[in-house]
Amino acid sequence: MARVLVIGAGGVGNVVVRKCAQVPEVFEYIGLASRTKAKCDAIAADLPRPIETAAVDAENVPELVALMRRMKPDVCIHVALPYQDLPIMDACLEAGVDYVDTANYEPRDTARFEYAWQWAYDERYRAAGRMALLGSGFDPGVTNVFTAWALKHHFDEIHELDILDCNAGDHGLPFATNFNPEINLREVTARGRTYEDGRWVETDPLSVHRTFDFPGIGPKEIYLLYHEELESLARHIPGLRRARFWMTFSANYLKHLEVLQNVGMTRIDPVPFQGREIVPIEFLKALLPDPASLGPRTKGKTCIGCWMLGVKDGTPKRMCVYNICDHEACYREVKAQAISYTTGVPAMIGGLLVATGAWRRPGVFNMEQLDPDPFMDRLNRHGLPWEARELAV
Repeated sequence: MARVLVIGAGGVGNVVVRKCAQVPEVFEYIGLASRTKAKCDAIAADLPRPIETAAVDAENVPELVALMRRMKPDVCIHVALPYQDLPIMDACLEAGVDYVDTANYEPRDTARFEYAWQWAYDERYRAAGRMALLGSGFDPGVTNVFTAWALKHHFDEIHELDILDCNAGDHGLPFATNFNPEINLREVTARGRTYEDGRWVETDPLSVHRTFDFPGIGPKEIYLLYHEELESLARHIPGLRRARFWMTFSANYLKHLEVLQNVGMTRIDPVPFQGREIVPIEFLKALLPDPASLGPRTKGKTCIGCWMLGVKDGTPKRMCVYNICDHEACYREVKAQAISYTTGVPAMIGGLLVATGAWRRPGVFNMEQLDPDPFMDRLNRHGLPWEARELAV
């Protein structure tokens, strides 16, 4: 039996708490904290079992430590903002709590995300006998585990990896993001990066694209991005020669994005306005729909997975591993759309595997460094069934 503290009460936090509540044999206690306690209370009021809620500033280490010492969690699942990774990791070290997140750290004032800041905690976590599990969402997260599972069971080496993320859902609004608008827009407006033979090759944002036929969905236009799991996979998957990340965008989304960029609304630096400074992208976030509000109106499916080329017993081999998720089915189960669901379920599973000891090891780890089998089993059991197919070389 374990005690879990979830930090963040947005769309993903809602899913994590609801999925933890479905596993009472593991999570005997659930705490939920956010800057706004009312959001936590709204989630708690709709659950079939009691949870404890609290307000917390996730960038205030003493406040976080005090909360952890009061709630006494075994594991903290952080699903708030990536700016808050480091203070929460600091608090977990001080309070003696294992740590799980879904996205790597990025500073507020630079649109740049990388694992170096969090990997630097490895020695301290080992010395403290605590574990930090990084990127336990879908991408990063499940895609890392898909790759590790394929390497364990189907390849001797993986040479080429393409991670494809398709959201074919439709919320009927002119423009909205399916997760935190500020993080989403920072991500898609950054320069693309591909891992090629030991070096990183950069491209202009969204300048490389092609059509791909997704299982269960059909042909969609995919665009090359840089995504954080590429950094850890290039480091931990031996023999990897090329790794790329692709995501689908509708023409409508790209049209709005172009206009917002042209008028400066995606800027992350402060600008003077009526005697004060504002950050345009933060103001834009306040204007756009809350991603958590999209659940009741979103229809369609997602398909996210890994397409790999490598060798087995000296013979070239190609295969894919993917999940298809239905927005409306997700909402019926946990009152969230599939983007929140596909991030929240793996976060719960990561926390569960750490809390039960199946994955627990002192230090800082990415998902692909651990045995993929328990996680793959839990995906099937907790709502994200996967498919594996061998493809023509």
